[in-house]
Amino acid sequence: MSDILEDTKFIMKKYNIRANKSLGQNFLINDKVVEEIISGSSIDENDLIIEIGPGLGTLTKYLLEKAKKVICIELDKKMIKILEDRFKLYNNFELIHGDILKVDLNAIIKKEKENSNIKEVKIVANLPYYITTPIIMKLLEDNLDLNSMTVMVQKEVADRLTATPGDKNTGAITYSVYYYATSETILEVSKDSFIPEPEVTSEVIKLNIRKTPPVEVKSKKIMFRIIKCSFMQRRKTLVNALANTKVFLNKEEGLSILKKLNLPEDIRAEKLTLQDFANITNEFMK
Repeated sequence: MSDILEDTKFIMKKYNIRANKSLGQNFLINDKVVEEIISGSSIDENDLIIEIGPGLGTLTKYLLEKAKKVICIELDKKMIKILEDRFKLYNNFELIHGDILKVDLNAIIKKEKENSNIKEVKIVANLPYYITTPIIMKLLEDNLDLNSMTVMVQKEVADRLTATPGDKNTGAITYSVYYYATSETILEVSKDSFIPEPEVTSEVIKLNIRKTPPVEVKSKKIMFRIIKCSFMQRRKTLVNALANTKVFLNKEEGLSILKKLNLPEDIRAEKLTLQDFANITNEFMK
């Protein structure tokens, strides 16, 4: 691997670029971290890689050498010119100027699979920290034909994304991620791995998309509403939180459901498994 710090300084100087704080930009300059991301992504020569927010193209360069095709989705107009210049000689590179929250990835993946011999589709991304959760949830909820997502996020968020429901780091998003994927931590990334340095430690995690959900539930939509409302008042008992947010008509309805499922009356949301929430949902919908 070349010296990524020197490459980054050269590109920033050549194009008179500074990191755009409003877009949450921090440029990765640590060779070892890039190696670990590429290795952790388990890229095959027949894979399609979708890279979100490639920025200066630090990861892109190595993705292009490993994958059958790399489609980059970049919002910042300044980065488009740099990426086009850097990778115009690669015949497996495609660039889309757009917002990942608005791009139709289902259509893109369907087209690529129909027109070329793609084995698997994988997402690799150094996500902007201010919008990490909406991006991850959109990618999961859109039921894309994906194998995995390898993403760098704020460590505090990573802890919630990779927790097992019922662990101390559990949040509402923990259950959503667990429903759609199994997770693993690739590596922790120190602040000095970027320019400019972010205010937080980062972590690279991998979400391996499940072929089938781990629980059977009558309505996924209602289950996730129950989970979300349970955590909106996480210091309260589950029954109080769901009565206060009008999921249950009243406490009595909630207590009746818990009793049927042999769950304690004073249980709180973070103590429940995903199966518990599925059972509550199924009982609620009877």
